Amino acid sequence: MKFVEYYGSPSVSPRTNYEAKHGIVNVVGSSQVNLAQFSFWTRLKLWLTAVFLPQGYPESVSEDYLAYQIWDTIQAFCSSITRTLATYAVLKGSGVGDVTATALSATMSWIMKDGCGMISRISFAYVYGSSLDANSKQWRFFADVLNDCAILVELLAPFASKEYFTYIMCLSGVAYSIVGVAGGCTRAALTLHQAKRNNMADVSAKDGSQETLVNLAGLVASLVITPLCSNDQYLTWILFTIFTCGHLFSNYQAVRVVVMDTFNRDRFYVVMEDYMKSVNSGHLRVLTPAQANAREPIFFRHWVTNWMNLGCSFEQIGFDPIYESGLTKGEDVKFLMALNQETGKVDVAIEENADSMDLITACFRSFLLYYRISDEKYDEGDFFDALLSAGWSFEFHQLCPEEYRWKCNSSEEKYD
Repeated sequence: MKFVEYYGSPSVSPRTNYEAKHGIVNVVGSSQVNLAQFSFWTRLKLWLTAVFLPQGYPESVSEDYLAYQIWDTIQAFCSSITRTLATYAVLKGSGVGDVTATALSATMSWIMKDGCGMISRISFAYVYGSSLDANSKQWRFFADVLNDCAILVELLAPFASKEYFTYIMCLSGVAYSIVGVAGGCTRAALTLHQAKRNNMADVSAKDGSQETLVNLAGLVASLVITPLCSNDQYLTWILFTIFTCGHLFSNYQAVRVVVMDTFNRDRFYVVMEDYMKSVNSGHLRVLTPAQANAREPIFFRHWVTNWMNLGCSFEQIGFDPIYESGLTKGEDVKFLMALNQETGKVDVAIEENADSMDLITACFRSFLLYYRISDEKYDEGDFFDALLSAGWSFEFHQLCPEEYRWKCNSSEEKYD
């Protein structure tokens, strides 16, 4: 019996061949090469791969990992430069170099800024926390746009009157706190997507190493740029414009290359829309995750994907859906739904044991009900078979249901 052994990734690792014979394992061949035989650049590449990429790369991460990290590196460098320009403006507005300014006024400005940031951080997480996982790409881009807006506000701060400087700093503090929540949480969601071997900690640690290296490069560049911009407002705004455009473009490209194989409402809408067109044309087709992600909008569009109230209260359903579902006959029903004439949405009440597949099924049926489409033409079984063949995962979902759940009580149960 013969064996092949490798360390790390089989695509780049040297291999050793073994043969087990007569109770003894012998080495029969090896592709091991002394590192000294490699060129300097090859050895440098191997070292950088070990230091900055997760162990087992590329098999240990998602296919979109490298493309995303390249764009993420570019945006981090651009952001580092613009933040340096903003820091200079803030220090100048705080009174550094101004003999009439006091340390107390500068301290109060920073305290007010931090306090507003803390309050807004808690408020934002409370209102939008559940949406950050489901719409990680959209929130990630939103955070970067808001970050650039905050930097713009700080650059404009020195031009405002002294009495308004504290309020401007509070505004930027609110923006930065929201950026911290939205950017940090969505980065965690993307890291979870990239970690294909449950190696989220390793992927996150290496991402931190990459970001530290980029920030170091940005620091070196800032040492050159800052003296040039200290007395030249035109150069400051030119550099801000250039690096902000680079920051936004690279961020847009970064979230564009991410391919999620689970459904959120945007991706489900895109897939359903294309599926119905294909059925109407006589050729059943379902978009692959890569195709659907390419069409997924990066900007929010709740007016399009808000066709259902998933996870509504049981009292919103009424009796008719209960009777029509077969629940009264003892059938196993995982959700109930009805078209709400007042809101125009489809209310969907979820049974407590409904799994991810049940909720995606509810999305399919509610979509047809919302658009008044007969389900005779669009076969549910064919649709889900096509989804599996296309590479979609039903292990979990990102559909953001509300937390209402119902269950059937047995006749023996009593109410207090």
